[in-house]
Amino acid sequence: MTDTTPSDAGGAPRAPRRRRRVLRWILGGLGALVVLLVAGILIYSQVGVMGAEAEPLAAARANPGLSITDDGAGIVLSPTAGATGQGLVFIPGAKVEAEGYIATLADTVVGDGITVVITKPWLNLAFFDPRPLSTFTELAPDVTTWAVGGHSLGGVRACQLASDADALVLFASYCANDLSASGLPVLSLSGSADGLSTPQKIADAKGELPPTTTFIEIPGASHASFGSYGPQPGDGRATADPAEVDRVIAEQLAGFLPRP
Repeated sequence: MTDTTPSDAGGAPRAPRRRRRVLRWILGGLGALVVLLVAGILIYSQVGVMGAEAEPLAAARANPGLSITDDGAGIVLSPTAGATGQGLVFIPGAKVEAEGYIATLADTVVGDGITVVITKPWLNLAFFDPRPLSTFTELAPDVTTWAVGGHSLGGVRACQLASDADALVLFASYCANDLSASGLPVLSLSGSADGLSTPQKIADAKGELPPTTTFIEIPGASHASFGSYGPQPGDGRATADPAEVDRVIAEQLAGFLPRP
């Protein structure tokens, strides 16, 4: 009688079977992690989304000088008369609905004839929206000069799209990519009471912007003062009147945005 191994007896070798089982376990584990990651992002993007305050939004919708069109990709705010051919693509902050900025930007549209396209980012997070600037500028074909801007995380995304625009506007935000040598006209609007994009964070990121950048700090404005969606966790306490903040924003945009 002679000793035999499993392979000598005609069975499958044990080592390859063991390796296949380990590989299946690894691939299964990785697949589960991917599913959990995607599910986590989806849940995070939909929980705690901040919508527009009812009264300011209703007042904006009732304004006869303001036309509001929802195109799916973005909300187009255009003046019913006196359009200048100037435009601003505005990217909302993280988990803030596009409607939350209509009332804030209404003065700019009605008073100064500037068309504004408020984007509707995928998953309510600008970083997950790969669409180019042209996706939004095409919604207002009569506009001939375009600035891109955004609030908070939306401003960080705007910096990434700035090379395709005529100017950049940061609303309580700053760039994560280097535009210091771009020569691009840049306007930075911030608030002295901002608890998220704090004055120190704005100052620390100045080096990413051209030396000609115009910095305007609005006294008493908080992070949420740059929209009309209510208070925001982690923010400072605003002491500035919302109407005054809207007026300053409109005034600064009117004097800064490139003309045709």
